Amino acid sequence: MYRIGFSKDIHKLAKGRKLMLAGIHIPFNKGELAHSDGDVIMHAISEAMLGAASLGDLGKFYPTNDKKYKNIASKEILIDVNKRIKKLKYQIENIDVSVELEKPKLAPYINKMRNNLAKILNIKLDQISVKANTNEGLCITGKGEAVIAYAVVLLKK
Repeated sequence: MYRIGFSKDIHKLAKGRKLMLAGIHIPFNKGELAHSDGDVIMHAISEAMLGAASLGDLGKFYPTNDKKYKNIASKEILIDVNKRIKKLKYQIENIDVSVELEKPKLAPYINKMRNNLAKILNIKLDQISVKANTNEGLCITGKGEAVIAYAVVLLKK
């Protein structure tokens, strides 16, 4: 049996925060404003995995009003979600992620992101795709106010 999950995550960008994408620190003068470290890629993947397994959303397991999750590393969330799907006998077939961010350019970091995600999820590199694009100065991401990630996950049981 195959199951598909889809999710989107968005965070405002703010000065004084680190920009974290797929667990990689991207040098920039702004970072995600969030209850956790704000890693939109890990959040979108985690929630897509939960959705594919019909487990709900991130807020169900990691509510923003719970102080124990304040500043949590998104890697910890992704590891926990991966354990939850494995407990249900699902395995990841592939993950496709698309990130919208005007600046900085992410091309130099894409392979690091893919390698990091593959290592964390214990999957092969060719099972994970990360793409980045700009919005040509349009909308909230194009104006440099936010970063958005979309993720599609295919699980197999």
